[in-house]
Amino acid sequence: MKVTILTPVSQLFEGEAKSIKAPGISGGLEILDRHAPIISALGKGTVSITDLQGQKHKFEIKKGFLEVLQNEVSILVRV
Repeated sequence: MKVTILTPVSQLFEGEAKSIKAPGISGGLEILDRHAPIISALGKGTVSITDLQGQKHKFEIKKGFLEVLQNEVSILVRV
């Protein structure tokens, strides 16, 4: 699935991923390939992306939003 992480001033990540873990405001979220469409607010914590090669990319965030639509994940955050 394609993943993009944006802040108001920069792009933190863009690429393909196997899984994404994010701090939802009501608990942790894990997004896998072909996940159903969803929009969720994010709280303070770590967004962790596992890319297709198995490497982990971690980003500390203060808050944000996550959207999954047609196997594309858009994450807008404040860091």
